[in-house]
Amino acid sequence: MKKLSIIKIGGNIIEDELELSKFLTLFSKMEGSKILVHGGGKKANQVLEKMGIAPKMVNGRRITDLESLDVAIMVYGGLTNKKIVAQLQALNCNAIGMSGADANAIQAHKRLVKEIDYGYAGDVDGVSNHTLNSIIQIGLTPVFCALTHDQKGQLLNTNADTIASELAIGMSENFETTLYYCFELNGVLRDFEDKTSVIKSIDSDTYESLVSEGIISNGMLPKIHNCFHALKNGVKEVRMGNLALFEKENTNYTRLVL
Repeated sequence: MKKLSIIKIGGNIIEDELELSKFLTLFSKMEGSKILVHGGGKKANQVLEKMGIAPKMVNGRRITDLESLDVAIMVYGGLTNKKIVAQLQALNCNAIGMSGADANAIQAHKRLVKEIDYGYAGDVDGVSNHTLNSIIQIGLTPVFCALTHDQKGQLLNTNADTIASELAIGMSENFETTLYYCFELNGVLRDFEDKTSVIKSIDSDTYESLVSEGIISNGMLPKIHNCFHALKNGVKEVRMGNLALFEKENTNYTRLVL
């Protein structure tokens, strides 16, 4: 079975032009088939604030009203996505910018209201793996922004970590998939004040212990949840760390296993 790498890059890399350039150079040189996933929440917040609208967040997740959704569409699907695609083209990586609506690649539904109304937030229902396989087979590299659709004409803001996880799961029918979460840290840290305290391997039992100790908390919780969800549904491996993830000799990152 052919291999496929799915990489999600964090907002701190996207917002740092030098770091983004370094990442895209490394990404363009990665061998084999690959998919890139990005968000753009920090830039979206900046645009909202310039419009006099305060961003709304609960437990690290965005509340997406109609105004916020319009900004997310502009920033994620337009500004951020097209800048990344253009830079990859300059690096001879034939990228194609996509949202979940393009080619019906990712289907979702508006999140049901329980304790919290997240507005126009989308939860993924499925991935059109055969369509994406066809795109990859003709030599294109998909670059997904954090937008999906409900197949009724409504775009939805969807967590980029979740999109990466669901893409990895969906594509595991056709490929041996490895999922990467790339951000500014070396990996999951035992002590946030000590940037060298990387936890090299986390399994399900270790994860529960780290949560109970408060070492894994806040925004890292949904990210790790997505990791184990992917591993339990066909994804071969999940790696978390900074740009050194893509250097062949590097072993200083976090690997998640069942």
